Order: sequence, then structure tokens, then C-alpha cells
Amino acid sequence: MVGRERNVVKHLSEGELDRLQAEADDIKEYKRLTFLKRLYNGATLATAAEDIGISQGTASNWVTRWNEGGLGKLTPNFGGGRPPKLDEAEQEQLIARLREGQPWKKQEIQHLLNEEFDVEYHPHYLPTFLDKLGLHYAIPRTKRPKRPENAEEILDERVRYAFDEEALEQPHNKREDDTDDEDWDRDEDIRTDGGAVVGFFDISHPQPWDNSQRMYTVDEPHIERKLVKIDTPAAGFYALNGESVLSFPPNQEKEKICGCFEKVREQNPGKRILLVLDNFSSHVCKYTRKRAHELGIDLIFLPVGSPDLNPIEPVWKSLKWESSPFIVEGGDEYRRRITELFGNLTNQLSFASSWIENHLDNYLNKLV
Repeated sequence: MVGRERNVVKHLSEGELDRLQAEADDIKEYKRLTFLKRLYNGATLATAAEDIGISQGTASNWVTRWNEGGLGKLTPNFGGGRPPKLDEAEQEQLIARLREGQPWKKQEIQHLLNEEFDVEYHPHYLPTFLDKLGLHYAIPRTKRPKRPENAEEILDERVRYAFDEEALEQPHNKREDDTDDEDWDRDEDIRTDGGAVVGFFDISHPQPWDNSQRMYTVDEPHIERKLVKIDTPAAGFYALNGESVLSFPPNQEKEKICGCFEKVREQNPGKRILLVLDNFSSHVCKYTRKRAHELGIDLIFLPVGSPDLNPIEPVWKSLKWESSPFIVEGGDEYRRRITELFGNLTNQLSFASSWIENHLDNYLNKLV
């Protein structure tokens, strides 16, 4: 008897079984499908029963019912008209509850379902259920305490202000509390009548030994390399419609930041430069703002605590990822290689596509 039932009829393909198993929202259904997969793959009845923790008599009964009528006979209520564990109203209540305390770990959601809704989903099915509810599964982005709720609107206003520069009575970078006894004049050799370049500026500290990639090894997963450390920062200018520039100032003092701006101007002559950057102290000080004005660079400061609104951030992330396997002899070689990599990455507009759509769409005609 047992020998005959061990030869299971293959009513479904293994792929179909895999799909049904992934969608199972009940432990019993999952166990039955797992049992069938064991038999499909050549396991004996006794072995398959032991694997999922059922008696050999139950296993024999399952095979008999399966061979006689397939899945419908084995699990009469499977997939037909079984009502969902949570109806529409309860699903809306669950979403509202999850919105209140987000983000959640999967185990916390399972506990919430048990405690407040008295239902349980199989761990393998729970992600599918949450996906159907429209939940997002991603690493939460850290929210800075000082970030304003309307950061996007603030940035929109600052971009508009920058493009309306000709209508303003004072230089764009000048503030009301700046003393009036100083002249804010452009350098005589600077021309800004050739249109506008928009770009993004930021400081980063990529390192050649900072390995974050998975790599194949035969034995222990380690790599022999000289631990070259770069003590100076990298200053990047990611241009949308001009020349991107990577420089290596010795520090982030205001004079050195202005030196980076001078290199940006050198590589982008004849045009007004709109430069988006954060609120680091050496960026916002009067010395830097005045020197930027002299160079024909108008600064657009991001709202406080909003690094995610600077498209150069994903450029840095990609640069660090792609440069992490570099094995270099020293700092000069590393700087040369990441300069080349930075140039290749900043040729892509994809890092700034959403920024262009959200903040620059109305001014594309001014970029010539």
C-alpha cells in the first residue's frame, strides 16, 4: 500500500507547486505543498512525512487523496472561495495602524496581526500579503531633526529666486545682514552672458580600503592590499549641462572651498553658474558667498537637513561602490582613478532625473 502511494501523480508542474507554496497563507496548506514537493523530487513517503513532521498514516492519506483528485481533493477549500482573513475594512484599519507606527519590522507586523486582529499569516506569505496592501520594503531614510516639513517647497522657491536674479536689486548671494560698506562686484574677466550652468556641490571622503562589495573567494573571504588612507576630502561639482569637476582641497576651510569654486569657474567659462550645496559653515559664510559672486556663481542652499535633495549624493554612493575594489599603491593613484570614475559617472543625468523633473522643468529654456 505504502509503496503504491509513494508514486505520486504529477498533476501540477514543480513550478506551479513553487508558486502555490509561495502564496500559501495557511501553515497546513504550506506543509501539504512542501510534502508534495518532497515526493516530486524522489523522496520516499516515510522521508517526506518525517521532513514536515506528520505521521506516515497521514502522509499515506494525503497521497491517496492527491492521486485521486489533485489539489482540489487534497485541500477542498484551497484557492476557491475562501474569504480573506482580513476583509476590506480590516485591511484599511491595518494600514492606518501601520501608518501610525511606521517603519515596522516583519516580526512586529506579525505580532500586531496576532494581538489586534487575531489572525496569523505564514512567514513565507506575509511579504506577499503586505506587498498586495501597497507597503514599501526598503531601508528607511534617516530624517534629520531640523529638516523642515516643506523642504521640497523651500528648494523650489530658492530655485525660482535664482532664476529671477535679473529682477533683484542686490547680488543673489548677498544677505540683508551683510554690511553695505563693501562692494560686491564681479571679477573683470568673468562673463556670464552665455546662459546658465546648473550643478551640485558636495564634499565626501572616499577611501580605497573601504570595501563594500561581495567578491568570490576559494578559502577565507579576505583580500591583501596596502591600507592607503586619504586624509584630504574630495570636492565634487556634478554639472547637469556643463563640465563636472573633482578637486582635492587639503581641508574644508572657506579659502579652500573658494579655490574649488575657482576650478569650477575655470572649467565652465562664459556662463552664469547656479550651484546647489548644503549649509556647511564654510559654504554659507560671507567670505564664500562674496567670492562666489565675484566668480559669477550664484549659490542655491538646500534646506537644513536635506542631503537627499542633492543629486550628487547618489553619485558619491556609486563612486564609493565602484572604487571599493581598487588596489592602489598610494593616494595619488587613487585620486587619479576616482577622478576618471567621477567623470564617467557625472556624464549621466540619471542621478538627477527626478530633481530636474521636480525643480527645473520650468527653467529648461534658460539653460543654453
